[in-house]
Amino acid sequence: MQALKETNFKFPNQTGFYKGKVRDVYTINNQYLVMVVSDRISAFDVVLPEAIPYKGQVLNQIAAKFLEATKDIVPNWVISVPDPSVTIGRICDPFKVEMVIRGYLAGHAAREYALGNREVCGVKLPDGLKENDKLPEPIITPTTKAAVGHDEDISREEILKRGIVSEEDYLQLEDYTRKLYQRGTEIAAERGLILVDTKYEFGKADGIIYLIDEIHTPDSSRYFYKDGYEELQQKGEPQKQLSKEFVRQWLIENGFQGKDGQNVPEMTADKVKAISDRYIELYEKITGNSFLIEASNDVYKRVESNILKAIENL
Repeated sequence: MQALKETNFKFPNQTGFYKGKVRDVYTINNQYLVMVVSDRISAFDVVLPEAIPYKGQVLNQIAAKFLEATKDIVPNWVISVPDPSVTIGRICDPFKVEMVIRGYLAGHAAREYALGNREVCGVKLPDGLKENDKLPEPIITPTTKAAVGHDEDISREEILKRGIVSEEDYLQLEDYTRKLYQRGTEIAAERGLILVDTKYEFGKADGIIYLIDEIHTPDSSRYFYKDGYEELQQKGEPQKQLSKEFVRQWLIENGFQGKDGQNVPEMTADKVKAISDRYIELYEKITGNSFLIEASNDVYKRVESNILKAIENL
């Protein structure tokens, strides 16, 4: 199993390069972004030492499927997907907020609620909820997009007061977010899943708002299995999740949460394969498609070759 851990391509008319925790992003002619979704894996804001074969392909192909399935709601940044691990799209000026939407009391919101807080990002929550309960209606809990450090919760009122996003644009972002979540919920239900919460990022180009980045992947979303949900809630037991939570749990059980002095547990070949297999399982469950492993003796050269061909057609 080959993993694409990092790239260092030099493309014609390349005008920029950015290496994120997972993605390597190349700018072409200051007009287009070539996003290579590597097989790096991060947790607790730390990139783990071993890459996970096929993980980048899983994330890129899930995102491509859902971006295609939602383009009637909002235009998106994608121009082409020339390789299983690559998306090429238009450059947009990103809004400095991430639109997080929650249909259930889970994750960060559940932790705040357990501390006695009945308001998240300016949205009031009723008393009497248990972790993972369905909310009366989906709530939008935006976060700031931090250049460094952690993103922070922020309310609609604070976003408008600070002028981070204009009121006209922000109301449009909220409308898109609710419609995208509704579509994602419907598609998940067809697969026997519950889309618990997710996040969307938007940008602007030539005065038009575009949906950017990935959507509805197990790295950006939380899914529960629909079958057994009610029974587990009644018993007060944890829900069966479809997300990369299993990686976080393995790290926690082995004494790592990204804090000073903690070491990442050894990622043996068996552990790497197990994580890879789980990502493939996530892909097949979320999309309903069989995962196709592209025959390639050299994944790095395959990716480079496919990008070069696509750039010629831009």
